[in-house]
Amino acid sequence: MSIPNEIQITPEMISDHGLSNDEWQRILELTGREPSYTELGIWSAMWNEHCSYKSSKKWLRTLPTEGPRVILGPGENAGVVDIGDGDVVVFKMESHNHPSYIEPYQGAATGMGGILRDVFTMGARPIAAMNALRFGEPDHPKTRHLVSGVVAGIGGYGNSFGVPTVGGEVNFHARYNDNILVNAFAAGLAKADQIFTSQAEGVGLPVVYLGAKTGRDGVGGATMASAEFDDDIDEKRPTVQVGDPFTEKCLLEACLELMASGAVIAIQDMGAAGLTCSAVEMGAKGDLGIELDLDKVPCREENMSAYEMMLSESQERMLMVLRPELEEQATAIFEKWGLDFAIVGITTDDLRFRILRHGEEVANLPIKKLGDEAPEYDRPYITPGKYNDLAAADVPQVDDYSAALITILQSPDIASKRWIYEQYDTLIQANTMQVPGGDAGIVRVEGHDGKALAFSSDVTPRYCEADPFEGGKQAVAECYRNLCAVGAEPIAATDNLNFGNPEKPEIMGQLVKAIEGIGEACLALSMPIVSGNVSLYNETQGQAILPTPTIGGVGLIADYRTSVGIGSAGQGDIVFLIGTEATHLGQSIYLRELLDREDGPPPPVDLQTEWARGEFVRTSINTEYITACHDISDGGLAICLAEMCIAGQMGATIEHQSEQPHASLFGEDQSRYIVSVRPDYANMFAANAEAAGVSFSRIGEFGGNALTIGALISISVDDMQHAHENWLPDYMAGK
Repeated sequence: MSIPNEIQITPEMISDHGLSNDEWQRILELTGREPSYTELGIWSAMWNEHCSYKSSKKWLRTLPTEGPRVILGPGENAGVVDIGDGDVVVFKMESHNHPSYIEPYQGAATGMGGILRDVFTMGARPIAAMNALRFGEPDHPKTRHLVSGVVAGIGGYGNSFGVPTVGGEVNFHARYNDNILVNAFAAGLAKADQIFTSQAEGVGLPVVYLGAKTGRDGVGGATMASAEFDDDIDEKRPTVQVGDPFTEKCLLEACLELMASGAVIAIQDMGAAGLTCSAVEMGAKGDLGIELDLDKVPCREENMSAYEMMLSESQERMLMVLRPELEEQATAIFEKWGLDFAIVGITTDDLRFRILRHGEEVANLPIKKLGDEAPEYDRPYITPGKYNDLAAADVPQVDDYSAALITILQSPDIASKRWIYEQYDTLIQANTMQVPGGDAGIVRVEGHDGKALAFSSDVTPRYCEADPFEGGKQAVAECYRNLCAVGAEPIAATDNLNFGNPEKPEIMGQLVKAIEGIGEACLALSMPIVSGNVSLYNETQGQAILPTPTIGGVGLIADYRTSVGIGSAGQGDIVFLIGTEATHLGQSIYLRELLDREDGPPPPVDLQTEWARGEFVRTSINTEYITACHDISDGGLAICLAEMCIAGQMGATIEHQSEQPHASLFGEDQSRYIVSVRPDYANMFAANAEAAGVSFSRIGEFGGNALTIGALISISVDDMQHAHENWLPDYMAGK
């Protein structure tokens, strides 16, 4: 076979495409000749880390992905989980890290657009979004600009598209100075018998291009996302896509209408690697070949080459295999919504991926080999060392615990993120029952009295740095805890595994151990991983980010009217601690913010204890014993109580005696909650806890206008709120 080789391929070109010499030799074998430049781009797109998961596949297979509610696990655009009554929730989390650092507004906006397409290409209408953001230290010259651009991009796209942002998290740390993380989550609802997949079926059927026109934006985006940053970072700006949320909204409505018409056999959004990845995945999954005629692809720029067209990551595009008898009806739907609808190819029975341009065949490759033969590496790794234990007695106490509490409340990680989430529309669609600022967002399921879904996103990167295995466990455990804290049954999770360069054994060790910890926790807490994303090479000039395996969890609520929040306690309600007094200060916010230290091991997670306490709390909420609940995490007991007081605009009087007050107030021991109970239920609640074998103690009551903890802390709610609410707005204003 003769393919015109428009450009002589050099070793430098191969390297620039992210391919090793061994990979190139394997490509030569599989192609049977030297590939053309267009084919080089196709191989590179399909074999880069972002698309092939070549460094992580071995370990991802160890994660629990099945469960009684799981309908579709990893392998499709998003996971599908049964929520009863013929309904399913469809969800996924994905990264847009590199693009968001290069061009924060468009990087974050298109990250939001991509995750929404992953959901509605399955046939689900998006009902909720979250985002998990990591920025550099506040004093870094780029941080304020990046925060502003990323938040504006998420809000600009999500608000215009019309999906509520109901949760998320934000951290600041020097290790993200030159490589921020933007992880986007979306969830949608569909009927269980109306799920669409990307597996093509049938020979000689039309392959249809849907949505917006193709441009040169995003060419090489997936390859860029699979490489470290260096001094040439500004040259990568053209690899960032440009989004249009209004077009995406039209695409959503057109696709759902098209799906309802019965015209869709298979459908795949054009995300990473654009037309290449979507066509290859559809054909390969169905054991079919695909032939594309690029002359028929709608373009918004002139004289685009085949290489550019195949690797463009222009947004708001889909690829579909169509039932030919419904072509006229399908065309009318897309014309009505003002979107392109073009038959650009055909399915074949020869397992070849053929690309035509100007009447010439510019690519002819074995379609199954593009994906199935992608390298799978068992990279060497070093099991990370562990910090020596750090006894509370060896950590200095502070002189003024009230001042310490204020300092932590206004620290970057703990301070209120209201400035961020108030730029997002949290109430659009009118189904949001609980907005950001608490433990989990809650969205009701339309058409079912009381049924709702809860969403939470969690990871503590400093724990993962100190001990990736325990940090991975803790990320799942905290997500579980946040869902239980609003009365939701945790049913499944998605992951977004953000790490540095896996070719470095110490980084690969972080990834392996974090996955092992996640797997153990997901199994113990019945939260199978049904979808996810791996983002590697998050390094700049050899400096890696903190290991950040983000977990997005989904919970099911039978009746949202029994749910509670962190600020829903009543005057005189009794305060209970579920769990025991804290003793662990390793890797704590107290250690970092007050003593400028990051050392010691993270708090260990006992998964059996985590499950038992979570079940007890959730059951107590659903039976309406508990009036408010908040899990104890960053900052420990004192921060948990302060946040509840601020949210409820009410003080609390807490009994407190301890030989190690800094540990009992600010220790971050796991599997603990603060709950409030009406006085007339308090004795029964205590009896239930005792019968369930759950550790608890009655520690005070809500009321008044100040938080008083023994003789150590007494601060007005107003002063706490001022400290908590003002840091981020003041920072963004340059104060």
